[in-house]
Amino acid sequence: MAHNGIDELSEKQFDSFIQKPVAVVDFFADWCMPCLMMAPVIEEMSEKFKGRIAFAKLNVDDNQKLSQKFKVMSIPTLIVFKKGEEAGRLIDDLIK
Repeated sequence: MAHNGIDELSEKQFDSFIQKPVAVVDFFADWCMPCLMMAPVIEEMSEKFKGRIAFAKLNVDDNQKLSQKFKVMSIPTLIVFKKGEEAGRLIDDLIK
């Protein structure tokens, strides 16, 4: 499924997606207003960095195990992965 041109990951797809050289995962929920406000920014970044950085979304309501594994306590949270390892994150406090 795609949200505003960005693929939405399932738990099955997650591990292979984050193995890319650089991948950004937007942990979000459909009911989250700041998440909805970030969507066009994520889409713009995806276009700007196409071929260099992979972007995807992960619905925290549908993927609670992954949200817990990565200690996502508030949304939106953007986690940057480099070859499967977390390299950094932006949380809603930094985004607002």
